[in-house]
Amino acid sequence: MNAGLDASTDVAVDGGPGRLPDRSRSVPAVAAAVTILLLVLADRYGPHRDELYFIAAGHHLQWGYPDQPPLTPLIALLADQVAHGSLLALRFVPALIAGAVVLLTAGFARELGGDRRAQLLTAITLATGAGVLAIGHLLETTTLDLLAWTVVIRLLVAVLHRDTPRGWLLVGLATGIGLENKSLIGPLVAALTIGILVTPSVRHHLRSPWFWGGAGIAAVLALPNLWWQASHGWPQSTLAGSIRDEYETVGGILQLIVLQFVILSLLASVLIVVGLVALWRRREWDFARPVAVAYVVLNVFLLITGGKEYYLIGLLGMLAAAGSVVLVQNWSFRRVVVFGSALAVLALALDPGFVPVLPVKTFANSFYAGIDDDGLETVGWPRVVDQVHGVIAALPAAQRATAVVVTLNYGEAGALEWYGGSPSVFSGHNGFGDWGPPTSPGPVIYVGEQAPAANALTGCRRAATLNTGVDNEENGHGIWVCTGPAGSWPQAWKRLRHLSA
Repeated sequence: MNAGLDASTDVAVDGGPGRLPDRSRSVPAVAAAVTILLLVLADRYGPHRDELYFIAAGHHLQWGYPDQPPLTPLIALLADQVAHGSLLALRFVPALIAGAVVLLTAGFARELGGDRRAQLLTAITLATGAGVLAIGHLLETTTLDLLAWTVVIRLLVAVLHRDTPRGWLLVGLATGIGLENKSLIGPLVAALTIGILVTPSVRHHLRSPWFWGGAGIAAVLALPNLWWQASHGWPQSTLAGSIRDEYETVGGILQLIVLQFVILSLLASVLIVVGLVALWRRREWDFARPVAVAYVVLNVFLLITGGKEYYLIGLLGMLAAAGSVVLVQNWSFRRVVVFGSALAVLALALDPGFVPVLPVKTFANSFYAGIDDDGLETVGWPRVVDQVHGVIAALPAAQRATAVVVTLNYGEAGALEWYGGSPSVFSGHNGFGDWGPPTSPGPVIYVGEQAPAANALTGCRRAATLNTGVDNEENGHGIWVCTGPAGSWPQAWKRLRHLSA
């Protein structure tokens, strides 16, 4: 038995000795092109609100936060230490991840017996897919989660195909690292395990001590964050409940079902459906059937828990890879070329809605701005900071010396820290809530959608209204000058703290 993930000699699909198809030499070039493109675009527009939050969280590094484990804040901190204020440094790892996902998913097509054309079609599908480019452009928990899902699925299928049980230790390691970024990989592994259980030809792996050894590794790596969550009253569970309430609606269910078939591209949905059916029906692909089972199980899970469509993108890429193998095996070379070309052109036509290729004003005034609101949330932060600083500058000198800033959300607080020049900045939102309250008596510059509650801050007057230049979440928020907290700061802070996505 060959334990290497990239070994070319291995168990053939009929169980006898054989060789995997040759690797496509074009796939690494496609992956490199994705990474280079994302690096070129890295410093266009500005930081996303979540990125600003992760940098702040990294500077308060701990084993957990109310809304996520610590891995993404750690990477944000390292990037900020390497080059403070650099979007290129911040987004360097996400760009590498996007290229790696293209490589690994094309490798899955090869594992299924796909030749160079199938591998290349898979790479093109992922490389031009709006979802992969959007996730690879920003440093988000979703970015690392996509890599974790892709690595876990790729390793797991290789272990099942090649019958190399020691590989479960690597699966467990990848799962454990993924759990220190986002808990969503837990349901993925559970769904894949169900897939193994219902597939007789690979079920014996569940009796292997190596399988349980891998599970033990994952559990040990997850313990620090679980300990933090338990010691803080499981805030992430509370936050998940609010997300469920938001998305567990008819609109949220339709969004989950419909948008996952266009998150790569419209024509990629053909590959996804073809691949899903083939993974269920092809006997020679029994070793990969757990991927199809996991897709069905996770759809049910997300429908019940109110999940979002992009949670599944790691699985959707694998289904598209399987579909690419089927199409190449059954279509003429010419039909494959026409399909692949049409897929890439249609995907690229929508990509300006997800990556910053257009000038800001052109993007903000186009239909692209309505496709995905993340683009608009990377615009206007310098204007926000300047307007807050303007209100502070208008205070008497004695008040400026003791002023503090409190914001409604972590994006506003993160921006004021990122761009600098502000008094002490606080927010009651998610992780920022743990880093307060202030100690200064005031005045308090409050930034938010509405005036702060009278039982939180007193003597408030509206001093300005934010104008970000685009129609994003911050545009129109107010800036209030308040005399101080209502009662003590600890009392007021209880009323200012809140959890939301």
